[in-house]
Amino acid sequence: MKKKKFPLVVSLLALVFLSAACRAETLDEANELDARVRNFLESRFSQWYDMNVPPSDGQLLYDLIVANGYTRALEIGTSTGHSGIWIAWALSKTGGKLVTIEIDEARHREALENFREAGLSEYIDARLGDAHQLVKDLDGPFDFVFSDADKGWYKNYFIDIDPKLEVNGCFTAHNISGAGRGYWGTGEFFQYVSGLPNYDTTLNRSGGGVSISYKRSE
Repeated sequence: MKKKKFPLVVSLLALVFLSAACRAETLDEANELDARVRNFLESRFSQWYDMNVPPSDGQLLYDLIVANGYTRALEIGTSTGHSGIWIAWALSKTGGKLVTIEIDEARHREALENFREAGLSEYIDARLGDAHQLVKDLDGPFDFVFSDADKGWYKNYFIDIDPKLEVNGCFTAHNISGAGRGYWGTGEFFQYVSGLPNYDTTLNRSGGGVSISYKRSE
């Protein structure tokens, strides 16, 4: 006489229900975070004065990360956290984390509070210090970089990060005009990166001017 297998069936069904419940809980948490971030951004829509990106550029950074599944992001120049919120929000979708660097202590503290209020602190490693040195010291690797610090140093930041940027990773930079010297000297950086044979570089002009450079090979 064959043994009944009901206990096994029941166990399998229990696992299925448990898995479905976990997925539903995860989805609920994601929806709750989305609502919290949206509400926070909407409440501060016209208040990002202190060297922050416009919302259209924040959305651009978000879209680039989600579309490419990036998980290891670096931001050079936190300011008070507007762009970092968009980046970290995208990383909450991909399972990633952001390292962001700010030299000004007051802006750093305000950014930390904004990250907390937006519900994104767990996705952000916010560091206070001089990016000129910290960028050199970072281990990497990274697959997404956003540069929005001192404009005359963009080329130096790029040179320091290039060996730590994965192939098919993306280096973005803010306040790029693509002509002449650009904003505050960013033209030298844009001309340099545009001439690299292992990078594909374009310029998005919809907001404050964002260069987008994909690393295609070492």
